[in-house]
Amino acid sequence: MYRYVVFDVETPNRQNNRMSAIGISVIEDGAITEEFFSYVNPETSFDLFNTQLTGIDADIVADAPTFPELWGRIEPLMSSGILTAHNAVFDLSVLKHCLQDYGIQWKSTARYCCTVQMGRRLLPGISHKLNVLCEHYGIALDHHQADSDSHACAEILLRYFASGAQERDFIRTYRLV
Repeated sequence: MYRYVVFDVETPNRQNNRMSAIGISVIEDGAITEEFFSYVNPETSFDLFNTQLTGIDADIVADAPTFPELWGRIEPLMSSGILTAHNAVFDLSVLKHCLQDYGIQWKSTARYCCTVQMGRRLLPGISHKLNVLCEHYGIALDHHQADSDSHACAEILLRYFASGAQERDFIRTYRLV
């Protein structure tokens, strides 16, 4: 089994080009082996919608690291496996914007897996929203909290593999530059 770096980001506003929080859950050998969470100071304004959705506002992130400060800590983790998220293209695009906006060089492409796309093939006929899948599998979820969302996504991925999903059928490549 590959190593999966399951992550979720929360954003401060509708531009979706900065993070206000990130949660990471690492899967190795069929189990969650490591988890990480941090608020992120996005150095930009918050929309009321995003604050109401996530509970995160400027006061909460005032003393949090900025993305470049945090990147030094999470880059080894993010580079250590196949990036995975629920609706992965969204989370990957936020990551891409943060890297570009701050002039951070990483890699040009990343291998990734999307649990929404997997679910559409593996569980046709049901909604593939994170909260619906968590209810389906009996997974605890504090929705729109990056640490809970990444953990839930990792649990869903493990359920998919336990049901016989073949890893190689779901790995894609995302262009970061």
